[in-house]
Amino acid sequence: MPAGRPSIYSQELADKILSEYSLGRSIRDICSDAGMPDRVTLWRWRNENQEFASALARAREANAETIEDEISDIERKVLTEQVNPQAANVVLSSMRWRARVLHPRRYGDKAEVEHKGEVGLTVNVVRMTDADNKPAGE
Repeated sequence: MPAGRPSIYSQELADKILSEYSLGRSIRDICSDAGMPDRVTLWRWRNENQEFASALARAREANAETIEDEISDIERKVLTEQVNPQAANVVLSSMRWRARVLHPRRYGDKAEVEHKGEVGLTVNVVRMTDADNKPAGE
């Protein structure tokens, strides 16, 4: 029997954490709620449970997409003069950074590769004889 406290992991608890994370809450905020594990426990679950790790990665990407929706809301409020543009700029900058960190494939900086220069090609032609399908001169 392993030493230490028994794990409080359950699919129901995992689903609640993943749902909250998908909706834009931070892991720190979720883990501060009553009845939730601390972050160290959550990272241990991630390291020990591949299914939970995969679901957490998907929730992380959904969190970034939630941020995208929030960015649109703030932009709309700036355009309708409900929010100060300078204050919105600070908040939007932070949100864009978080989205890039959470889902770099979708929101990260795109690297463009441009090739300048030449590509050489050398072609060697060998003439075959009909008689024995060997190169001429052999």
